[in-house]
Amino acid sequence: MPHSIPKWNLITESNPKSPISEGYRMLRTNIEFSTIDHKLQVIMVTSSKPSEGKSTTSANLAVAFAQANKRVLLIDADLRKPSQHHIFGKSNRIGLTTALFRQQELHEVIQHTNTVNLSVIQAGPTPPNPSELLSSKQMAGLLAKTREMYDVIIIDTPPILAVTDAQIIATQSDGVVLVVDSGKVKKEVVLKAKASLEHVNAKLIGVVLNNINRKHSDSYSYYYGERNDA
Repeated sequence: MPHSIPKWNLITESNPKSPISEGYRMLRTNIEFSTIDHKLQVIMVTSSKPSEGKSTTSANLAVAFAQANKRVLLIDADLRKPSQHHIFGKSNRIGLTTALFRQQELHEVIQHTNTVNLSVIQAGPTPPNPSELLSSKQMAGLLAKTREMYDVIIIDTPPILAVTDAQIIATQSDGVVLVVDSGKVKKEVVLKAKASLEHVNAKLIGVVLNNINRKHSDSYSYYYGERNDA
C-alpha cells in the first residue's frame, strides 16, 4: 500500500494558487520557451544525488503542463527506487517494466490521475537489469508510441551520478531538467552531473534550485536557470 506522503508533494493539484505552484508554472513556461530550434516533447527530470526532489518536481511539472490543457504522460523510469506511485496513490504492480517485458499492453499500464489531461505509467516491479531494459528496442518503441498520443512526456529517472539509467534516457529525450538541492549539493557535484549529461550529448534546458532559503517565503521553492548557470 502507498505510504503517507506530505501534502506539498503534489501542491500544484492540492493548492494551485500557492507561490510554489506558481513557481512550477513559471518553470513550465520557461521550458516551453527555452528553445526555438526543435519541439520539446519528451522532457527528462533528474538530479545529481538522491533526495534532491526530482520526483516531486517531475510530478508537479506534469500537473502544471496538464493544467495548461496539454495531454501529458508522466513516466516513472526510476526502476530502482520509484516514487510516483506513492505521490499519486497508485498501484505499482504493473507499469513500465511489465510493458517492456510484454506482460501488459501499453494501454493497460497507463493510469489516469485526478488531474484532467494527466496520465501516469508507474515503474512497475523492479527488474534485475534496469539499464538494459531502458536501452532496449522495447523502450524506444514505447516512447515512439507515446509521442503520438501525448503533447508532453515527463520522465522521472534515477540520479545521473548514481547509475547509467539517466544517461540512457537522456539520449532518448528532447531536453533535460536537472534538480539541485541548493542547501546540500556542492557546485563540483553539479558540474560533474552536467558533464555526465554532456557526455551523451543531452540537451540540458534548465536547472531547478530546490530548498532555497528566502526571507518571508516558503522554504520549498524553485528557480529556473539556463544551462550555463550550472
